[in-house]
Amino acid sequence: MTEYVYEYALVRVVPRVERGERMNAGVLVYSRQAGLVRAVIHLDEARLLALDPDADVTAVRSALAAVAAVCSGGADAGQAAADDPGRRFRWLTAPRSTVVQPGPVHCGLSADPAAEAERLLDLLVR
Repeated sequence: MTEYVYEYALVRVVPRVERGERMNAGVLVYSRQAGLVRAVIHLDEARLLALDPDADVTAVRSALAAVAAVCSGGADAGQAAADDPGRRFRWLTAPRSTVVQPGPVHCGLSADPAAEAERLLDLLVR
């Protein structure tokens, strides 16, 4: 059985950057060996609104959808669609001070990196 090296980062929502409170809302997974970059997203709206009752849920959903679009490389990803999976992953995991932010990058081994995305989503987000 082939084991693939993969990297992952959490996608976090920070509704009020000045307060620093955050919640996990997705996982980015990248494996160069497997030619994979994938985002799985799960936004718990009730939890978001508990952190910030004035949070713009529609805008947060839109930003999370943009992250997924960049991973998929679809037409709605803009210029990023032309980049290779590694460049897309690195761009998405670059530090930023916005409402949707990446967490630190971690690594692992898996026979199925695509399935790791769902496993990590269940373990760290849901």
